[in-house]
Amino acid sequence: MTPADPVVDDTGLLAPGRAGSPASTATSDTAYLRALLDAEAALTRAQASLGLAPAGAATAVTLAAGDADFDITSIALRARSGGNPVIPLVADLTAAVGAEFGPYVHRGATSQDILDSATMLVAARTLDLVLNDLERTGRHLARLAAEHRDTVMPGRTLTQHAVPTTFGLKAAGWRSLVLDARDRLHAVLTSLPAQLGGAAGTLAAFTAFGADDTRALTAAYARELGLAEPVLPWHTLRTPIADLAGALAFTAGALGKTAVDVLTLSRTEIAELAEGSGGGSSAMPHKANPVRATLVAAAARRAPLLAATLYGALPAEDERPAGAWHAEWEPLRDLLRLVGGAARDTAELTADLRVNADAMREHLGLTHGLVVSERLAAELAPVLGRARAKELLTRAAERAVGERRPLADLLGEEPGLKDLPGVDLAELTDPTHYTGSAGVLTDRALERP
Repeated sequence: MTPADPVVDDTGLLAPGRAGSPASTATSDTAYLRALLDAEAALTRAQASLGLAPAGAATAVTLAAGDADFDITSIALRARSGGNPVIPLVADLTAAVGAEFGPYVHRGATSQDILDSATMLVAARTLDLVLNDLERTGRHLARLAAEHRDTVMPGRTLTQHAVPTTFGLKAAGWRSLVLDARDRLHAVLTSLPAQLGGAAGTLAAFTAFGADDTRALTAAYARELGLAEPVLPWHTLRTPIADLAGALAFTAGALGKTAVDVLTLSRTEIAELAEGSGGGSSAMPHKANPVRATLVAAAARRAPLLAATLYGALPAEDERPAGAWHAEWEPLRDLLRLVGGAARDTAELTADLRVNADAMREHLGLTHGLVVSERLAAELAPVLGRARAKELLTRAAERAVGERRPLADLLGEEPGLKDLPGVDLAELTDPTHYTGSAGVLTDRALERP
């Protein structure tokens, strides 16, 4: 192949996050062509079901759409003259159908009807795959949360140790976000509409062809496609695209939360987590990089900007726009691909995630007991008085850091605490005894189906 040779499909050479994923296949040029052909065949069948086209036309168009050999590269290049691929595709499909029923191809429709409907088909088929991966991830995270309900680890805020938490609660939180994403995507999936409006959204051509009830035609078309029936043609009413963009961007971010936590906790000097099979390095044989988490984090960073482009297309002028609609095609496909790849990678990541509970427990001691200073302040204030407790703890904390000695030992040397009745310093400074309602919260989160 020379640089001048046309490329039929994008295989994802620079997109390892989605390369080889089911979503990548479902959004390929071949898949889009299939959706365009499905949309054309469904339109003829819908008209035939209402007596607006011969039954033979429905059969002929459906067969040609399924069996004819269409040159994707040629269609893409010829699309430049009209600005979209539907125009050359209609010409090729009409020729494939033949003279008798060719006039019923694309009858009454405009290019946007077909491309929008095909886009909804591609989105629906891709979302089905994404939802399957989200369900897999949810199951993996539920298992991790249950297994590690009481695995204590440092809670971190603004990058520093705060108070103890549990890995079970962390995993339950990841799962909660994944289920939020699942619910949003499912709601969008069930509402993806067919598009049918004709040249300017009035369905005028269909009435000219004898359609007395254009709503019945729109409903029949939606049924043929397996999409929702729209209330109005939405050529410049881009709510479906905006809703899809928002749900996809949220999903990328939800998966990204898991990814960035894994990246942080799998650092060499932390090593509380590890990917089951890390990726290698071209220069450093010893490395096992958290590749899946890296790819998911990359997707989470790209998705909001793609969604912003789709939101930016909402102000679409007139009854059909110049540029706003065209600006949607590539970013929407990229967004579907990104999220599809991220969902696949997160499912694999969580299936094989290794949890180092010993490292988590060891790290609780890095601050020499200061991780429970909040508890000590709360427990000692009623006994010593607020001011005295604060003074004592501040002094002991400074010594713990400076002398690298356990806070419990230093507090035990304080005259005011040595023989204080009802105060068990060993228990009060044990971080495993200060996880609050982490276990209860984990259980509550796992009740969500």
